[in-house]
Amino acid sequence: MSHVSLNEKVPDFRLPATGDQQLSLKDFKGKNLVIYFYPKDSTPGCTTEGQDFRDHHDAFTALNTVILGVSRDSIKSHENFKAKQDFPFELLSDADETLCQLFDVIKEKNMYGKTVLGIERSTFLIDSQGTLRQAWRKVKVDGHVAEVLAAVKALA
Repeated sequence: MSHVSLNEKVPDFRLPATGDQQLSLKDFKGKNLVIYFYPKDSTPGCTTEGQDFRDHHDAFTALNTVILGVSRDSIKSHENFKAKQDFPFELLSDADETLCQLFDVIKEKNMYGKTVLGIERSTFLIDSQGTLRQAWRKVKVDGHVAEVLAAVKALA
């Protein structure tokens, strides 16, 4: 399977999302889209990252930009995480790693001395025409959302 590349169109995808929805890329035509991949619902770094996107949600919305979070967790887990953290955006469940593979975010990680495959925290900015404009990999949570917001402003 090929991966998305900067300044190229992102192939359409369709995944189950919170709110009992199936969301696809074409649902957001005419809007910028921030897709952030995170390892696991309700873990410290993932919670902080989601809260940062939540706290800046109005600024993204004002710039015609939709935020979507993606992990391999179930919709039930996502619904609980979203409700507990009061996220104003949807979370997509990528249990079979379709979107993770497309964006090449499944990487080897060390967990308690064992090598496992997991999601490498990554964020992608897709413009209103469906073209990948920016990719952040191996994301450090602190200051990341402000950096993404600045990139969205630069698109305008």
